[in-house]
This record gives sequence, C-alpha cells and structure tokens, in this order.
Amino acid sequence: MLEVLTKTIDLNVPSGVREFYELCLLDEANDLGTRQHVRQTRFAQNETDGDFMPDPEGVEYFWNLDEAKVRYEQRRQALVVKGYTWSDMDLF
Repeated sequence: MLEVLTKTIDLNVPSGVREFYELCLLDEANDLGTRQHVRQTRFAQNETDGDFMPDPEGVEYFWNLDEAKVRYEQRRQALVVKGYTWSDMDLF
C-alpha cells in the first residue's frame, strides 16, 4: 500500500511551498520469511528547478502484519495532525 498525503489539492500553490508525504506499507521477502516495512518520505519542491526532492524520514520493520498496520495508522494520524489531510487513497 502506498499513500500520498498533502495539505491541499490546489495546484496554484506557489513553487517552493509545495510538499507532500509518501507513506508506504510494503512486504519484503527474505531468507527468514516475509516482513513488512512502514516507510515515510517527505517530498518538497525545489525552488530552483521545480523538482521534488525526497527526504526519507525513517523505515520500521515488522514481522507481524497487524503491528505494521497499527504503526502505519499512527504515522498517518501524525501527518493529519500536521495538516496533511488530503490523501490520494480518498479518490478511489
């Protein structure tokens, strides 16, 4: 699962102010089995060339899917509190 959270869906926000978070819950297979990881990355628009630059904010690993889902939701709620209330998941 990959979700993008933003503060606004207004495309007329000035360059350099645009930012969003990518929140992921993904499976990862290895020799011991399958584990899940929850990753949060902030993307901010570079004023110089307009590109979005990633700023990874951490990855957490879980062997239990239920624990990973709880942590994903905790991170999601923390972003909502910061004002990142628009989600691309709400569009579907």
